[in-house]
Amino acid sequence: MTPVTHPLIARLETECGWPRLATLAEVETFTGRPGAHCLFIPGDPARNLETADAAVILPELVIAFQRAFDCALVDDAIEAALRDATRALRTPGFLFYREGRFLGAIEKIRDWSDYMTRIPHLLGRISA
Repeated sequence: MTPVTHPLIARLETECGWPRLATLAEVETFTGRPGAHCLFIPGDPARNLETADAAVILPELVIAFQRAFDCALVDDAIEAALRDATRALRTPGFLFYREGRFLGAIEKIRDWSDYMTRIPHLLGRISA
């Protein structure tokens, strides 16, 4: 039986056009492109109520940062492996990359001001 995707997560694919990355090779290809990238690891929305909130917050962050980074969803099939590889173990999580280099993560839901401080710090770790 295929798990049902939470409607707010499905919206990221249908309305925002974000790809769903189902293999580590797809992650490598997506994050290796020029520019900054954010991977959204949603976790299980049935067990983690913050997942739906994160699915609403991330598109707003893209707008707030004037599309300084693009986004993709991490599929359940590789979520655990990617969390282990980045040591971003708590979900939901936003993993930031620039041209294939992992910059850091923001785990769980934060205050808006925390995003406004932490994202520029992460993106500035390796200049464009």
